Amino acid sequence: MQQAIQILGPTFSTFVRTVMLCCEEKDIRYQAGLSWDGNEIGFKSAERYALHPWGKVPVIKHQALTLYETASILRYLDDTFDGIALQPADPAQRALVDQWCGALSSYVDKALVRDYLLEFAFPKGENGAVRLAEVAQAEPAVKETLALLNTQLGEQSFLCGEQLSLADLMVLPMLDYLAGLPLGGGLLAEQPVLNAYLQRLRARPSARTVLQTAS
Repeated sequence: MQQAIQILGPTFSTFVRTVMLCCEEKDIRYQAGLSWDGNEIGFKSAERYALHPWGKVPVIKHQALTLYETASILRYLDDTFDGIALQPADPAQRALVDQWCGALSSYVDKALVRDYLLEFAFPKGENGAVRLAEVAQAEPAVKETLALLNTQLGEQSFLCGEQLSLADLMVLPMLDYLAGLPLGGGLLAEQPVLNAYLQRLRARPSARTVLQTAS
């Protein structure tokens, strides 16, 4: 395996899992969790904000470099380390992957994760109950987003063509969590192309390792 990187962030985070998937695909040694150079990093600690000015995750460390923002981390890892190429060589195709990484980290993440999945993971209702009204309100955007992804896939093997890319690694943890919900599984079943794609990605060795990581 290639030299190690540190990944700061809880391993249940979709974006942390994306970076872990990238490391698995490229055979990069890594450590992921809430410690940094052997020290625990508190959620709202000064140390956390010293690593990321907005206190977000993931953050990685490789040699002298500390880097945040998931898409930038992914591009750096792919360009720096040997192994499977996760970005196309063709500039137009590479730009398409960049476009989808940007869309996934903003619009898709908001619809699937921030406004929907997190209500189940960290319910804010009375006595810790899921706020079903909030879920119902978010569901149309979830359906619209899944339909868009289904259309983008079409007859392709992967989101941006016939080559596994960074975009696939970004969307996989989101879809995997969604499929684990009783309601989410039903929503995915309405998009058969997308559902089959998820099953193909889940079967990859990288996914079997990362998606089963304890949170």
